Amino acid sequence: MNSPDRPAAGEPAGRTVVCPACRGPSRYGPTNPWRPFCSEHCRQLDLGAWASERYRVATQAPEDPDTEGPGATH
Repeated sequence: MNSPDRPAAGEPAGRTVVCPACRGPSRYGPTNPWRPFCSEHCRQLDLGAWASERYRVATQAPEDPDTEGPGATH
């Protein structure tokens, strides 16, 4: 059985990156089905963080068109 850390003989090696979940080394190549994560466990941890809304994308609230402000016309 192949390890995601080591490519099998004759396969392209890929490169080593930092796993976004555990900060450990992770092989970024065709032999690692969880890339960019180092393992399925780390991939699941990241998915769970998104699902529980621990990660959020910051946005600005849209301006209310009924209030006066820049660009308001009368």
